[in-house]
Amino acid sequence: MADHDEDDYRGPATMSAEDREIAVEVVLRGHFQPIDGRFHWYGRLAAQQAVEEFAAHRKKDVVLRTPTGEAIGTLSDPDPWGRYRITGTGRPPFPIPTELT
Repeated sequence: MADHDEDDYRGPATMSAEDREIAVEVVLRGHFQPIDGRFHWYGRLAAQQAVEEFAAHRKKDVVLRTPTGEAIGTLSDPDPWGRYRITGTGRPPFPIPTELT
């Protein structure tokens, strides 16, 4: 199993954009991409009516805030179970190791 196959963060978060804030549950992971030299993070928001109404099946930039950080990400396509995908690059909204072990 590769290191980036496990969840890096699973739990509560707040998604905000357009003067609206929604409490969500997320599963996030990420990895450093040596090709472009940036950290890429991604995951899914748990299915809920408020997210579906907000997203309306369109891509949207949002701020995702967890208890340990925040980052700008792009909310995109829902999966067949109604969980919307979120992606971002750079510092993620969860802690990452900064030292090699």
